[in-house]
Amino acid sequence: MIKKNAFKTKLFLLFSLAIGLSACSGNKKIVYVQDIDSALSKEALSYNTVIQNDDILTITVSSLDMASVAVYNQNTAMNNNGGVAINQQRENTGYIVDANGEIAFLSLGKLKVAGKTRMEVTALITNSIKQFVVNPLVDVRIANFKITVLGEVLRPGTFPITDYRISIPQALGMAGDLTIFGDRENVLLLRDDNGIQRTIRIDLTNADFINADAYYLKQNDVLIVSPNSARTKAANINPNTPLYIGIGSLFITAMLVLVQATR
Repeated sequence: MIKKNAFKTKLFLLFSLAIGLSACSGNKKIVYVQDIDSALSKEALSYNTVIQNDDILTITVSSLDMASVAVYNQNTAMNNNGGVAINQQRENTGYIVDANGEIAFLSLGKLKVAGKTRMEVTALITNSIKQFVVNPLVDVRIANFKITVLGEVLRPGTFPITDYRISIPQALGMAGDLTIFGDRENVLLLRDDNGIQRTIRIDLTNADFINADAYYLKQNDVLIVSPNSARTKAANINPNTPLYIGIGSLFITAMLVLVQATR
């Protein structure tokens, strides 16, 4: 009896150890940005959205004398007070960046904007019109800035971005975060760089990705969260497998009962 109890104790300890090891292994696969304290850069992170071909820009010009800037706001709706109203369908009223990276801006003609940041385009327009307008205030925005998140997330879809920049964690948050079946070590970023498709692999468990160029998303980026091995195996399992396992368990239990009864 003592030997049997000792055997059961050892078996229980081995079983507990196996569970503990598997839990530690699984924990490392689902925790984001591990070792973040050692991976963070001492320098401030900065990112400025660069305007690309096919972007749609909304450009509004303000001044104390709104009548003097009316000519520059013909592509922007005006409210009853003479101010600039942000149109809900800005895509229909903006300036499209053509294949040459230019926009046709009223009274100024063609302006090269592709490859420039919003602030650079703002400065370009401001310097071009300030000889005609006293203290102009220029606001440039990308009207069609959107990102797409697909795969193992709670709410996949395409999301319009109203801020000037968005990071990968923020984008995943908009999509409701990864499901438990999402592979946090294998997130694919599809990026269009002037017509050339790039692919970037991201490991969310490794904090080093915070310092990578891909940390901040660009307009029209697509994030695809791959399924982990558990999801892949589940997809390959016969739907009747749980039934077979249940029948097998009942059979084994019955055999054990019979063996105990014959002793």
